[in-house]
Amino acid sequence: MTPVHFAFSSAFMLGLTGLAFHRTHLLSALLCLEGMMLALFIALSLWTLQLGSTNFSAAPMLLLAFSACEASAGLALLVATARTHGTDRLQALNLLQC
Repeated sequence: MTPVHFAFSSAFMLGLTGLAFHRTHLLSALLCLEGMMLALFIALSLWTLQLGSTNFSAAPMLLLAFSACEASAGLALLVATARTHGTDRLQALNLLQC
């Protein structure tokens, strides 16, 4: 494994562990998801550059478009949660109250 692949794999795994273990605020969960998507985007971009084929050249842009949609949906949920519950703490959310 090259150092570049190791760096992006470790960045993805760091975001995944942050998402799994530090779930106090919704904003921190969204930031971990964005870090994971950024690592995937850069790794996929480098992979298509190394491959040298034009067949996979649209894949990083498609991933970036889905990442932007995920970020906008997450921020909309964050605003809606902050308005209804007054906080973005995940412990304050109760699915039985909805």
